[in-house]
Amino acid sequence: MDVHRRPIPSSGEHRETQKLKTTTTTDSKSQSQALLPLYLTNALFFGVFFSVAYFLLHRWREKIRTATPLHAVSPAETAAIVSLVASAVYLLGFFGVASRASLDELSDDEIILKEDSRALGPCPAALADSSCLLPNKIQNQFPLSPKAIHSVTKEPQVDSPVPISSFSDEDEEIVQAVVSGSIPSYSLESRLGDTRRATAIRHEVVQRLTSRSLSGLPLEGFNYDSILGQCCEMPIGFVQIPVGVAGPLLLDGKEYTVPMATTEGCLVASTNRGCKAIHVSGGASSVLLRDGMTRAPVVRLPSAQRAAQLKFFLEDPLNFDSLAVVFNKYCSLLLCFSNAF
Repeated sequence: MDVHRRPIPSSGEHRETQKLKTTTTTDSKSQSQALLPLYLTNALFFGVFFSVAYFLLHRWREKIRTATPLHAVSPAETAAIVSLVASAVYLLGFFGVASRASLDELSDDEIILKEDSRALGPCPAALADSSCLLPNKIQNQFPLSPKAIHSVTKEPQVDSPVPISSFSDEDEEIVQAVVSGSIPSYSLESRLGDTRRATAIRHEVVQRLTSRSLSGLPLEGFNYDSILGQCCEMPIGFVQIPVGVAGPLLLDGKEYTVPMATTEGCLVASTNRGCKAIHVSGGASSVLLRDGMTRAPVVRLPSAQRAAQLKFFLEDPLNFDSLAVVFNKYCSLLLCFSNAF
């Protein structure tokens, strides 16, 4: 066992440490002492504001009844108006300006950097024994609490042991290649030419990457060729959803039976009542106005206020056209519609 002697700090370092501790303790005490008067001050100004407002409304109501000019102000009303203005200025300054101080200290890039430096979840491309730690530079700039660090660095909990699937040697090599990242998961169907086999391999890859069992996700009994390039990419299985039926729906002179796959209670029943009401009233007619798909650019902004400013900026047709020219330089398929904003 190695024994290391801790270096004895010099007298200057010792004094600096004691001074730092004393300063920190003093600051914390002053903050705790100033916390109670702050609440009392806010409560006082709230009480003054509402009581004075009630007093002025009551007096002005009496003036209106007696036909007294409103500009004729008594000394008591003058004091009440001054108190109302003073309390309103204090409350607006405390809840308006002070709440924005922390946001104004950071620039847009720093806000985005702070959002990107949040604690990550389980790494999808790492094994179970790896830890998703933040870089030291980001940790120093935005330190985490000990509880947050523990939640990030602790080992993932495994719900149940991952079953060892029986694969051939060739499939086992493909699984290891996908886990290591040398073969992309999305290219399994095109490489193997078998959608069922590609789904089984991807199913096993997800189990090994997450160290969690997917035994509750069915794999057999589904035609994966029917969804290839249609409605779901990179499948790992399927789920069973109850299917109800509503109708008949009388639409454009024809009756339709409407199947609905859902787990929401009363949804099929209410839809069926609507179909019955439409049928009794003579049916419904439909008109197809437009059939297509729109694409729009995505702009990332640090706050909702900046997003609103961009929205107002794009309401000007000249600004919209200039920004559309910039977006069209990078994507020839990009179509910008003014109603998208």
